[in-house]
Amino acid sequence: MKKNVIVSLADANYFPLLEELIDSIKSFKESSDTAICILDAGLNEDQKEKLLKKVDEIKSAEWDIEVPEFKVKGKEWLKSQVSRAFLPKYFPNYEKYLWIDCDAWVNDWSSVELYFKACDNGKLGITQTIGPGYKITSKVNWLLGKIALIKSQNFKHAIKSKIGLDKARKLAFAPHINIGVFSLERDSNGWKSWQNNLSKTLKAGNIFGSEGLAINMSVYIDDLETEFLPLNCNWITSNLLPKFDEKNNTFVEPYLPNYKIGIIHLAAGIWKNGVDMRIDKSVEIELETLNNKKIIKSLRFSN
Repeated sequence: MKKNVIVSLADANYFPLLEELIDSIKSFKESSDTAICILDAGLNEDQKEKLLKKVDEIKSAEWDIEVPEFKVKGKEWLKSQVSRAFLPKYFPNYEKYLWIDCDAWVNDWSSVELYFKACDNGKLGITQTIGPGYKITSKVNWLLGKIALIKSQNFKHAIKSKIGLDKARKLAFAPHINIGVFSLERDSNGWKSWQNNLSKTLKAGNIFGSEGLAINMSVYIDDLETEFLPLNCNWITSNLLPKFDEKNNTFVEPYLPNYKIGIIHLAAGIWKNGVDMRIDKSVEIELETLNNKKIIKSLRFSN
């Protein structure tokens, strides 16, 4: 029986990305000891039949916390904002869970190993969206040149979700945690903390982003013990483009020592001429190489 599992979720529109994530995982021989499970948020029957040949289990995602129907009607994919906080309920036979958004893919297996190691002893394994080359961590609007109106992602969502000004202030300038890749053990207290906070954030705020705000609350307010992994374990390309190592045919961090990127995450999309690379794989952009050349390339997974 496999002890570790990688879980993701998709609807029919994001199926190509999900398939690429699965193919990227299975491209590493080490993946043979790791299960792959999928939450279905609107896949069609042909897609599910195709997936069953590649993965261990598929379960239908549910609204594990009740939300107003008018907010989610016709948006089954929003279940990802709730169901990922309940993974042991869906797939109870595993010891460690690694969630990877379907718009991400594995470029280096060592990051997978780090996530599974990071969640030892009930800790949360996760990456903060801050690192070398990040020039802006929080947006601020200035009034009269000296009064700051905070526009950080955590603060904005916290105010909208009505969790209380004191809690919102604690989150205001805390480095934002991206929930698109994380790891937790089955019996970790982190699940309960996250679920309780998610129940609060869903009451007043937007559905989208509620799960991210909730996990930030667990870490920065509830003091959930957390193992913070390096940025290359969840490299969000819309924040900072990678460089390409032509010699080793791989994506690397843009600054010395140019570490290999473990998980490429296309969160928020990579746009060119109004078209998102996540939707159209033919979209390519200009990247720098380690030899200071310019190349045109996609950031999508390719066998």
